[in-house]
Amino acid sequence: MREEVSTAESNQLEHTASSYLRSARHQPVQWHPWGEAAFARAQAEDKPILLDIGAVWCHWCHVMDRETYEDPEMAAIINQHYVAVKVDRDERPDVDARYQAAVSSISGQGGWPLTGFLTPDGRPFFGGTYFPRDDRYGRPGFGRVLLTMAQVWKERREEALESAAGVMAAIEQNESFSARAGELSLALVDKIAGSILSQFDPRNGGFGSQPKFPHPAALDLLLELAMNRDNEQARDAFITTLEKMARGGIYDQLAGGFHRYSVDERWIVPHFEKMIYDNTELLRNYVHGFQSFTREDFLATAKEIIAWLDRTMTDRERGGFYASQDADIDLDDDGDYFTWTLDEAKAVLQPEELEAVSLYYDIGELGDMRHNPAKNVLHRNYSFDEVATAIGKPVNEVRHLIESARGKLMAARTDRPTPFVDRTLYTGWNAMGITAYLEAARVLRMRSARDFALLTLRRLLSEAWSGEDHLYHVIGYPARKSGETGQALERVPGTLDDYAFTVHACVDAWLASGRMEFCHAATRLADAMIARFYDKTAGAFYDIAAPGPGEVPLGALAARRKPLQDSPTPGGNPTAASALLRLEALTGRREYREIAENTLSSFSGIVEHFGLYAGSYGLALERLLLDPVQVVVVGSGPEAARQEAMAVARYSVTKTVMRVAPFRLVPGGVPDALAEMLLQAPRPDHPIDEDLSKGTRKDKAVYTLVCRGRTCLPPITDAEELLKALESDDQAPQNVQSPAP
Repeated sequence: MREEVSTAESNQLEHTASSYLRSARHQPVQWHPWGEAAFARAQAEDKPILLDIGAVWCHWCHVMDRETYEDPEMAAIINQHYVAVKVDRDERPDVDARYQAAVSSISGQGGWPLTGFLTPDGRPFFGGTYFPRDDRYGRPGFGRVLLTMAQVWKERREEALESAAGVMAAIEQNESFSARAGELSLALVDKIAGSILSQFDPRNGGFGSQPKFPHPAALDLLLELAMNRDNEQARDAFITTLEKMARGGIYDQLAGGFHRYSVDERWIVPHFEKMIYDNTELLRNYVHGFQSFTREDFLATAKEIIAWLDRTMTDRERGGFYASQDADIDLDDDGDYFTWTLDEAKAVLQPEELEAVSLYYDIGELGDMRHNPAKNVLHRNYSFDEVATAIGKPVNEVRHLIESARGKLMAARTDRPTPFVDRTLYTGWNAMGITAYLEAARVLRMRSARDFALLTLRRLLSEAWSGEDHLYHVIGYPARKSGETGQALERVPGTLDDYAFTVHACVDAWLASGRMEFCHAATRLADAMIARFYDKTAGAFYDIAAPGPGEVPLGALAARRKPLQDSPTPGGNPTAASALLRLEALTGRREYREIAENTLSSFSGIVEHFGLYAGSYGLALERLLLDPVQVVVVGSGPEAARQEAMAVARYSVTKTVMRVAPFRLVPGGVPDALAEMLLQAPRPDHPIDEDLSKGTRKDKAVYTLVCRGRTCLPPITDAEELLKALESDDQAPQNVQSPAP
């Protein structure tokens, strides 16, 4: 981010907390934040609204800021003819989603920066994305667009109003489906997976051509079919994609962590910004890949992602995952912090190190970047063995040389100016981080990841939740610099995503800790989510709560929206449905299952057409239709850890593994449905209670129950026997549950 010091008069963004908005507070444009004051002024002065939606990590947003909004001549045109409103898309995803739909209906594409021309009450009548200051790139200059749209509003208002009415109808239609089609079945999952696989690139991994995005939910759906339905094509697509991404330039080969997407089909040249939500979901992919295939490269990638998040993207003292890291230092570079010329590498490496690493990371005289052809994006074309053969050295020596070079390159990079990190803590994205860390902690045996996840969740529940029905979208903003003033901020209400991801995080926290406080929080949040967002008449969830009595939504927020697609994070409705199904398995509350089923049914007639963007829907449908498998390890100590490690092997979205300390097997110590299942399950032969009464927890007291649905196998007391039982269970026919009448 470029937050420049200026003595110029501040606009109304001075009192905002968003990093993106505050970066524009000294621009000569008289910006308003999104709110009633801006709309009231526009209506009082009968001026159209100029809407800019962007993000602190968005390169072209900053380009348009510098070219246009920092230009006094352009600012004078805007201030004369418009009321200008600037929105941070991370802070207000509800506003962004609606105006993205609007601009897509007008211009055929969306993205950031989003530039909208609105009626004084907020209805869009024209829009686009990036506009250059002057005619360029085949796009009209923004000065000409500004004057033309101002003239349209003054002289051809009826045309503008007619256009606005049509655009609002398009917003209403976008992701507000009512398309039920017969009974839900696994055939629908197979259709979604088939659509995903039809776009698979077997040479480079990933889906489609360029640009290429990772699509983590689609990858997990393919893994689900690979592991539980023996789908070899899905297995190959999952493994190949994870291999190619981790070897490509989309992955930060020095520090770890993934950039947002690749501009080419080979994953080499990325857009260099790093988002928390991409990295938490990709962390889960690599954890699930290691869990299923015990691949050391998947394990290494997962650990490197965690290491980068720990160093750069987390508040280690209080808990919390930061939102994003910029791509650039300023507008004159394009990923220069992350890329290398051959001369830059020579300056920090010994000749033998350079010889090895130039092959391994493909560092040459001619690089990969358009703005500076000497700049190389580090990526791996060769293995250690192949490099060793090429340069005639032993593999172990090559490995040592490359690791040494990697450390030196990282140290030298650290001395460069570092791209800005937005330290805003968004509730939903933090919940995603909590879930990812808890999954990694269990599979990779990382106590530190577990402890940090629980610390973060406690902060989230303390600072972003009322304790009952109100969850806020932001846990906390970056601290102001010394001497800066501000005013009390109106908190942004939580969206459906915030509630649904936090329910998942609370369930995962209970599984990790056994503390019922998290289970109770999950239930209260789920009840609040249903009360605030669920459409009891037509089914499924809206993304934002309905306005209260006497409240009039601002602008396009009047449009009701039911999110389905994974774009870019898992879709709100399938995420909510999955959360309710997980809770139903623990609590036995049948209404959770009924609402989840009704939600998934609401999209059954159309979801197969979303393919690559419906991975989370497919996973939710698997949860609904297949019996849940619950593996309960009772006990503590080394043997309990061994049995738990066996239990987590092989990914399955329908499998839940929990370790329960014997002292929790009392009324209120575990969730109701689990307590009932454990009570009815067969008991082991050895006298566990007697051991515990003597104050000891002996390994012989450890046992595991494997339960499908509500039926449990006899207790298992040996880790190897547990593995056999789970393998046998994996090969058993799956019981498909009938939809509720």
